[in-house]
Parts: sequence; structure tokens; C-alpha cells
Amino acid sequence: MQLVHSSTGQCLGHRRDAVTAPRPSIHTRTANRPCKARVLSPGKPISEAAPASAPPKQAAAPSGPDYTAPSRNLALELVRVTEAAALAAARWLGKGDKNSADQAAVDMMRKVLNDIPMDGVVVIGEGEKDEAPMLYCGEHIGDGTPPMVDIAVDPLDGTTLTAQGRSGAIAVIALAERGCMYDPGPCFYMEKLAVGPGVDPRRVSLDYSVAHNLEAVANCLGKPVSDVTVLVLDRPRHAKLIADIRAAGARIRMISDGDVGGAIETAKPEAPVDVMMGIGGTPEGVIAAAALKCMGGSIQGRLWAKNEQEAEAIRASGRDLTKILYTDDLVKGNDCFFAATGVSDGDLVRGVRFYSGGASTNSVVMRGKSQTVRYIETFHKWAGTAANPSSPWHNQQMGMMGSPGMMSNSPGPSSAVFMMDD
Repeated sequence: MQLVHSSTGQCLGHRRDAVTAPRPSIHTRTANRPCKARVLSPGKPISEAAPASAPPKQAAAPSGPDYTAPSRNLALELVRVTEAAALAAARWLGKGDKNSADQAAVDMMRKVLNDIPMDGVVVIGEGEKDEAPMLYCGEHIGDGTPPMVDIAVDPLDGTTLTAQGRSGAIAVIALAERGCMYDPGPCFYMEKLAVGPGVDPRRVSLDYSVAHNLEAVANCLGKPVSDVTVLVLDRPRHAKLIADIRAAGARIRMISDGDVGGAIETAKPEAPVDVMMGIGGTPEGVIAAAALKCMGGSIQGRLWAKNEQEAEAIRASGRDLTKILYTDDLVKGNDCFFAATGVSDGDLVRGVRFYSGGASTNSVVMRGKSQTVRYIETFHKWAGTAANPSSPWHNQQMGMMGSPGMMSNSPGPSSAVFMMDD
């Protein structure tokens, strides 16, 4: 069949020839054309790439969630523990018996701790196993299910404060992933230097003089040394420290006990103190490190022996009396938690209030990963008691949501039994 152009009448050939004319092969078309290697990745032409027949790399099969690390905010569960301890200890406020107050707090703290879903080991507790029947170092706490954690407890920080009816006593607990908390071993005391988030921890050191550290704190906070407030435990061993602080021109706030709360004070917004200095308990230093990590503050510690016999025991345990321990040495990582409940009124939290048929507690709970700090006020109703519309407890609870902790209406402070249903 002949094909003719519609306008010019020019013959275009036959359809069969036009349709069936052989196309040049790919080899013919590219014979005289240089080959350009297409680059798949930097510096690797296609000729060097993995052959198409090579099987793709398979991603490792997921092994499931990591049940060894905390995945929930345990601080919100730990606050029930400190509330129980505080309520038990508060019944001994001002009664002159610090041992009974401490034992009441220990008993209740351990009872509630065993109901928490976790596999915990006490790293800092009430002493060695042969010295403390409960919450001893190495004791396993919780129901045995994951996560696996280290626990530091101080059921009553301020036993003397409680016995004498003074302010600042708290029930405290801190928690971190297994293997992340510093074990002080036989060392009971350490030098401490704690500052809030406004102070660069690299500019202060236990190796520096008091005057140098105070100047650095003042520069970081943008105020003169004369306006810097230093918190110090009132102890005879701090006579030289106090003299050095005064010589530098700084202000001093003395406390009789409770340096966990004192260290935390440095990191609070509008902090009443700027730095804590001096020698205090090593367990309290580790607990304070967990809290300060949650708040963005920092602490330095150095083991301190009160006599040569204690120094020998520390060296024999393999610990170094000259080494500075920083926040991350005391509590590794950021997956840590802290909770404290007031026993008596203090700057950190308010103490327990007893009402007709119940009580109220004031607590602070923190999480390191999110640096969340919560203040919680809880109203507790004694089990088996009817609501009294005229009581302050009843009037305040009317606006509260949720179910408070329950406690038996027992006259004895140490025989109270909590039925924690919250």
C-alpha cells in the first residue's frame, strides 16, 4: 500500500516497508558513543556497585522491648513510698525518740516498696545486712519484675530534726538503672560542693580555694560575692570553712541537719542559697546527685575519712580518697528518679498535717530523662472512718481527683498499716 503526503502529494513509500523496517540494534546505536559510567554513590561507578543478584541486607530481627531499663515515670510510684514513710515518722515529731521515728519510717517504706513493679537492689540503705534488718545494702526490693534498678533510700533524713520537732525532716528515695549508682562502701562522709543550673560546673572544683569558687559562682550568677549565699552544715569540723567564707565576703546559711534538701535548694528557681559546701554523709551525696541531675544542677564529692582507721578501710576497698567524684560518677546516665515527702515543715516541702480522719502530705517528684519536677499534695483518709464534713481534710479533699492512700485508724505511730490503692 502506497503512502502519500496529504499536502504535497509526495510518495512516502509503502506501509509494509515503513512499519517493518528494522530498527538499529542497541549495539549499532552506541557503537560510536563513549560510555559514561553512572555514579550510584560518591566515588563508586555502576560497574563497581553490588550486582543486582546480590540479596539485600536484612535488618536484624527486633528482640523486643528492653525490659531492663525503666520505661515509665517511676517517680510517680515512688512518691507513695515516701508518703508512707513520712506519715509514719510524723507521728513521732517532737517526742524526743529519733530511733522510733526512724524505725517507723523504715518499716513503712519497705512495706510499700515491695509492692512496686520493679527488680530493685538497695545500693544505699540503712547499713549492712548484719546491722539493719530492713533496707540493708544488697537487699532485693520490689515484686521482682522488670525494670532492673538501683535504689538509694533515706527513710528519714533528719532523725534528730524529727525528734526535736524542728523543720526540714523529709523521707527520701532515689532510683536509677542497675549499675548506675555509686556504691560508697565503707565511706560514710564526703566533701561536697553543690550548685544549681546557673553555675557552670567546670568553673568550680573541690581542688580550688573557697575564695576562688565563690568568685566563680558570683560571676556565673551575675552578682557580687557579697550577695552569694552559702549553705553549710553546723558542725565543728566546718570552723575553717566558715572562716574562709566570711573572709571572702559571702553570706552563710547554717543548717543543723538534712543536707539532701540543702543541696536541692541550690537548684530551685529563685534559689534561697547559691552553693552548698562542706562535709556531709556520702549516702546523702548520692541521693542529692540524683535530684540535682533531674533539676540541671551539679555536685562534686570527695570521700572523707574521720580517722585513720576509716581511711584504711576505704583504701582497702579500692576507693580513692583523693579523687573528685562528679555528678555522673555518683549517678550515671539520665534515667534516674527522685521523690521526697515532708515530715516536718521545711523550705523544700511542707510537713505532714493530721486532720480528723486523715492527713495530708506534700511531696516533690523528679525524673532525670525529662528533667520534670512535680510538687504533689495528697490527702489520705484513714481506712474505716466516715467522712467528717466539718474537718479541714474533708473540705480540702472535695476538690481533689483520684483515690488517696488509705491508712488504718491505729493509735500507735508504728502500727499503722497502709492500703495503698492509688
